[in-house]
Amino acid sequence: MPSDSPNSSLLLHRINNSNDSATMSCHKQSQQMQPVKRTTCTTKVPETVVRYHTHAVGQNQCCSAVIQQIDAPVSKVWSVVRRFDNPQAYKHFVKSCHVIFGDGSVGTLREIHVISGLPAANSMERLEILDDERHVLSFSVVGGDHRLANYRSVTTLHPSNAGNGTVVVESYVVDIPPGNTKEETCVFVDTIVRCNLQSLSQIAETSASRNLSSP
Repeated sequence: MPSDSPNSSLLLHRINNSNDSATMSCHKQSQQMQPVKRTTCTTKVPETVVRYHTHAVGQNQCCSAVIQQIDAPVSKVWSVVRRFDNPQAYKHFVKSCHVIFGDGSVGTLREIHVISGLPAANSMERLEILDDERHVLSFSVVGGDHRLANYRSVTTLHPSNAGNGTVVVESYVVDIPPGNTKEETCVFVDTIVRCNLQSLSQIAETSASRNLSSP
């Protein structure tokens, strides 16, 4: 979410040896920047995009982000991401979704039920940003039976350097649950976000490939 606060900062870091995905970690700026044990990411994110992923991070919160490159046009990827009423289209941890208030515009509330095996049962989420021109979607968790209190997420799409693909950036800030460390919380949430974006990539690329092969 856009922020002009000088106390917020964002750093890009590689999460593995692949050039197809990367993670961004944002930390509350203090007199000395917290040490980071990851090498610099080579994925370039435009400043117009970075501003949406600059979060004010509280003392008991963690903030991170994942970057996914997709070989499909922005319009194809956005058509899936913008469906606030249908996150299960690419988020495989979601069992069902029901809109309980609103028409899909900002302020819409949805109730998410997740699959078994996760430390959660359901989540109440509110749509905060839906910008079809800039390809930005943001939501916040406002209730439910889960451990991710005060979770806020921002997802942006922008064209890849080649121009025929899409770069998806999804960042979040969340409270650190009692009994867990910042690192544990980020690893857990990063894993879920990364799985979601890899699924999104497969769906969008398959759809784009079908369109190319159609007569």
